[in-house]
Amino acid sequence: MTEEIKSQILAIRQTGATNMFDIVKVKEIAELMEFTELAEFLPENKAEYVNFILTGK
Repeated sequence: MTEEIKSQILAIRQTGATNMFDIVKVKEIAELMEFTELAEFLPENKAEYVNFILTGK
């Protein structure tokens, strides 16, 4: 996971718009915010995403 994707995840979290475990909604928000890298990353890397949400690593 790149630093850019991490920062995009954190930006979405800061909006408070969704539960960060709702990956479908996170992807929708990423698309609305034009976070292309994150939107493309999520479908194939759910486990890595959840690990980052849980651990920050």
